[in-house]
Amino acid sequence: MPTRTRGRRRPRAVLSAAAFTAAVLGATLLQPAQAADGHPPRHDPHLQRELDRLVAQADGPPGVIALLTRGDRTQVYTAGVGDITTGRPPRPDEHMRIASAAKAFSGAVALRLVDQGRLSLDDTIAELLPGQPAAWGAVTLRQLLAHTSGLPDYSAAPEFVAVLTADPRHVFDPRRLLDFVADKPLLFVPGSLYEYSNSDNIAVALMAEAATGRPYEDLLDELVYRPVGLHRTSLPLGYRLPRPYLHGYAVAPPAAPEDVSETFGASGAWASGGIVSTPRELGRFIRAYAGPALLSEQTRTAQLAFRPGDSSEPPGPGTNAAGLAIFQYTTRCGVLYGHTGNTAGYTQLMAATPDGTRSLTFSVNTQTSPRVKPALLARLRTVQEDFVCALLKDR
Repeated sequence: MPTRTRGRRRPRAVLSAAAFTAAVLGATLLQPAQAADGHPPRHDPHLQRELDRLVAQADGPPGVIALLTRGDRTQVYTAGVGDITTGRPPRPDEHMRIASAAKAFSGAVALRLVDQGRLSLDDTIAELLPGQPAAWGAVTLRQLLAHTSGLPDYSAAPEFVAVLTADPRHVFDPRRLLDFVADKPLLFVPGSLYEYSNSDNIAVALMAEAATGRPYEDLLDELVYRPVGLHRTSLPLGYRLPRPYLHGYAVAPPAAPEDVSETFGASGAWASGGIVSTPRELGRFIRAYAGPALLSEQTRTAQLAFRPGDSSEPPGPGTNAAGLAIFQYTTRCGVLYGHTGNTAGYTQLMAATPDGTRSLTFSVNTQTSPRVKPALLARLRTVQEDFVCALLKDR
């Protein structure tokens, strides 16, 4: 790749990848919150009843776990089971697929590289990824992070779906996932519209690799896991989950719930949805990412330039707006920043106050989205907003 004129040399590009389809993805900058001890706040019986009703629905999740963290104290609410076979409840340190919440992690990598001067929000696909289609060349890192790039979604490509359908555990080369749409034009002029696309965060990770000459997985470790203090968060390629894990289920009454925790491999999701984490570590990450701990003020200002009405997938509580790999959730009780995700067996919300002192993670072990069980999603968002109000009480 030719030498750039911005005063930094960039190694040659290394290709990278993305997320599942909906039906079938050292020293710390922020001290991690500790489990509540001494005299923790009393559990709210209304919140507990809401979770109990959620899992009692015929098509509801077998289990749900919500963590409310205020400073160094965490309240854990659970209902139902994290494993139908054993009957054990969901637990804060069990592994789970975080689906598109992983997009916030690729955003954190890219934005930290922006802070270091190794990437610019104005860098383009043509400059950093010359092997990608010329028609995509003008797309910038900023547009990829904002989902305004117009890149076609590889996870909706018929060829990708066919491979996954034939072999759900197929091991994709994650750095070739964009090949499934390499013959497709942009869906719209970059920057003119918003459309959530799994391809965007694959391209983000590829740009990060091109700018540093290092694998995306190593960048996650250097720029996110170690600074934030994440020890149970990983990006696997296979279908196995680290033990113990929160089991994910396909729920379609009157059939019994089907355990789909390890039905699909993660290589087809990669930087767009392949990360595995725990409820506790999701909270730790989002407090750092939504708050001021990870990024400079200048980069954070760009990150938080929200577009009203653009939502994560699935939408989070309240009214949604889209920033750069982060979303604003404006509820009746206040504002949080965060991200959601859904894939087979799991639906996730992680959100934190703008100062990074309070967080909510809300995990259910079945999938819901505007296309998958929309009525359940509507109920879920209502419950999540009530938890937000509990989190922000007495601010």
